[in-house]
Amino acid sequence: MKQISVFLADGFEEIEGLTVVDILRRAGLRVDTVSITGERTIRGSHQIDVQADCLFEEMDFSETDMLVLPGGMPGTRNLMNHKGLQELLRAYHEKGRYIAAICAAPSVFGRLGFLKGRRACCYPSFEEKLEGAEVVQEPVSVDGHIITSRGMGTAIPFALKLTALLCGEEKADEISRSILFS
Repeated sequence: MKQISVFLADGFEEIEGLTVVDILRRAGLRVDTVSITGERTIRGSHQIDVQADCLFEEMDFSETDMLVLPGGMPGTRNLMNHKGLQELLRAYHEKGRYIAAICAAPSVFGRLGFLKGRRACCYPSFEEKLEGAEVVQEPVSVDGHIITSRGMGTAIPFALKLTALLCGEEKADEISRSILFS
């Protein structure tokens, strides 16, 4: 079974994080919400408390197929400042393993230098932070192992694209129909 880690930091955009978790779990995938705060309770950008499945320090990421960063502020800044997550993202990027981010969070990839010469998208006010990228206006952009998306309104297409990459288009279409998205 494919395994995905969705990283939660105080100030994350709740819809962007939890939509991914919901849709990927509907597809039958193992999805762990991972707190980078040292606490299991994370407060989202709209003051919604969420209980993470585990702490970053407790995780063994060797079997994880995809890393996902939700956006939101100051959640994105908190993700960027976590040294352990930076190292993990670098390792995944160097091996060409799936990394995904939505809204402001693709700026983390830009700052780490992952987007040079690649197509990417993000929340409009963060486009200048996609260092070296060809910025596109698509709801979701896939360039090799890097998947980016624009914001809260694109959370469902983002999650369905992740489903398609991990489970195939047929499963993504099935989930889309079951939630009355298409």
